[in-house]
Amino acid sequence: MLYGAIEAGGTKFVCAVGNEKYQTVDKISIETSQPKDRDIAMVFQNYALYPHMSVFDNMAFGLKLKKTPENEIKERVEHAAELLQITDLLDRKPAALSGGQRQRVALGRSVVRDPKVFLMDEPLSNLDAKLRVHMRKEIAKLHNELNATMIYVTHDQTEAMTLADRIVIMNAGVIQQIGTPFEVYNSPNNAFVASFMGSPAMNIVELTYQNGKVIDHNGLVIQVNKPMRDLLDKQGYDGKEILFGIRPEDIQTEQVALDASESILKPKVLVSELTGAESILYLDVFGTEYIAVVDSRDHHEAGSTLEVSFNMNKAHFFDKETGNVIK
Repeated sequence: MLYGAIEAGGTKFVCAVGNEKYQTVDKISIETSQPKDRDIAMVFQNYALYPHMSVFDNMAFGLKLKKTPENEIKERVEHAAELLQITDLLDRKPAALSGGQRQRVALGRSVVRDPKVFLMDEPLSNLDAKLRVHMRKEIAKLHNELNATMIYVTHDQTEAMTLADRIVIMNAGVIQQIGTPFEVYNSPNNAFVASFMGSPAMNIVELTYQNGKVIDHNGLVIQVNKPMRDLLDKQGYDGKEILFGIRPEDIQTEQVALDASESILKPKVLVSELTGAESILYLDVFGTEYIAVVDSRDHHEAGSTLEVSFNMNKAHFFDKETGNVIK
């Protein structure tokens, strides 16, 4: 595959030519279309509604620009309003709407166009937590009903995990991993993805792998399971520092887990946060802070000491220099 730079109308393009031999061309034609003709609908973070127009006119505006017949405009707007449950708001102005209602109108303005692709730029970031959960469900329902492609940009990993069929994780403009929510959460490509996906984030600490165990200089010793031991030994990591990752929910306090573990730790609870169904515990493990998520019925107060084990079948190991998963 050959790559070349092309300049047309002051804009630079990069093209790939599927040929093993170099080719020289005197002129190349690039056909572009206007944004309005690309059949892509945009849903903005700040709604971008026209304040002087009614909800109906906001939703119909794009169709009017395309000179769609009036009866078709009315039919499309009413259908979208019914989908989004805003039929009774069609005569109101945006100033009379709540944040959630404005977001529905912004979605409706895109839905009426029946586009091939929806682009959504953090559409729920301006809403409060409860409304965000509700609108997340509405967008998921809308996606199922319309069966359209939606490209959704967000910093909220919960939105990404609950809405996406596939997630593209980027860092500084570079794609780190593409996969299903299950894949990126359970099999991260590198330490960045591992720490980015999950709330609370994965515990990632520098440890030394030695003689089938991960250790630190403060007394921590944890046995590594055999498949991972074989892999680390084969790739020459014995005696080297690695990045060890364990998700908070994989730090266990149940007695059955403790009975099955080869390594039982007795950390002190630094902070305990009761969130309802779960408790988030900040633990001092030989001078290093780890976060554990446990059942709220297993709640522990700050200052107490408890027994925990790491589920090493769910542990992750990353190269310290590259940050890439060891596999």
